[in-house]
Amino acid sequence: MATGNELKKSCIIQQENGLFQVMDIQHVKMKHTALLRLKLKDIRDGHTMEQTFQSDEKFNLVNLEYRHMQFLYNDENVYHFMDDKTFEQIALNKSVLGDAVNYLLENGSVRVMTFQEEAIGVELPASVNLKIAHTEPGFKGDTAATTTKPATLETGLVVQVPLFINNEDLIRVDTRSGQYLGKATN
Repeated sequence: MATGNELKKSCIIQQENGLFQVMDIQHVKMKHTALLRLKLKDIRDGHTMEQTFQSDEKFNLVNLEYRHMQFLYNDENVYHFMDDKTFEQIALNKSVLGDAVNYLLENGSVRVMTFQEEAIGVELPASVNLKIAHTEPGFKGDTAATTTKPATLETGLVVQVPLFINNEDLIRVDTRSGQYLGKATN
């Protein structure tokens, strides 16, 4: 158990209605009391909400376990992963994975988060290299980095890229924001 003053960003707390990651903390001081305003992200379904608590309220901190796994394949809305050490396979629904499906490549490595033996999501690297599946062609002289165009990646994600990027180019994408970071080397 931890008090509101002991909470930090990215820690996981358990409340009666689920597991939540603390995204933001604000301490609000009023005349006779202190409040804690938390922005929480539901680990299981990905939605965020804001809640206000008394600063001396107790929170149940949770330690998640992480397993290195390989993404094998998906069929419809089910994604299949295999443990690198035990070769045990698990399946996660698309709804549990949320936006992470936009960055999963077959045979790619991820860390699967588990709580009490239940897989509840994946932790992606900060950035991934993805190939451009389709974008409009660039023209000679289109090298300005400030002008962008949409590009569809091999996973189906659409990102804004500079005009000089072409089909089949390999680019680096930030998995937290979905933004183009630069060209990647093979």
